[in-house]
Amino acid sequence: MGTTLHTLQPPKGARKKMKRVGRGVGSGKGKTSGRGMKGQMARRQPPRPGFEGGQNPIHRRVPKRGFVNNFRVEYHAVNLALVAGKFSAGEEVSLETLKARKLLPKRAESMPLKLLGTGEIAVALKFKVHAASEAAKAKVEAAGGSVELIGEAAA
Repeated sequence: MGTTLHTLQPPKGARKKMKRVGRGVGSGKGKTSGRGMKGQMARRQPPRPGFEGGQNPIHRRVPKRGFVNNFRVEYHAVNLALVAGKFSAGEEVSLETLKARKLLPKRAESMPLKLLGTGEIAVALKFKVHAASEAAKAKVEAAGGSVELIGEAAA
């Protein structure tokens, strides 16, 4: 007879009983409940990560240099060498087509695309990208293709 829903239970040893502290001296974890006598760790939760006991913490001691642009757009670079030989003449090369042919890593699927000019291209392709370098545009147009900018970069 098979297992039914009302008879399901975890295998032996899969569920360990929780240690109940502060339940009398006979339990071995009574009175101070394994927290020792006095002090910071006996009185409250451990301090937040990075807390150094009131000393000026390292993230405030170390000097900060330079400028960080919070509005920087990170593009995923696609070189012409990646596309060469993988598309036939007249085909469209976009985020979707590159994803479909597994030419993009997983992390790049949500990033805007930038076409770069490393490599050679022999067939005329229609590129739909968010940005493109001048060298890449020149090589694509020399092969008879076109580069269309999409999204915010086109505006």
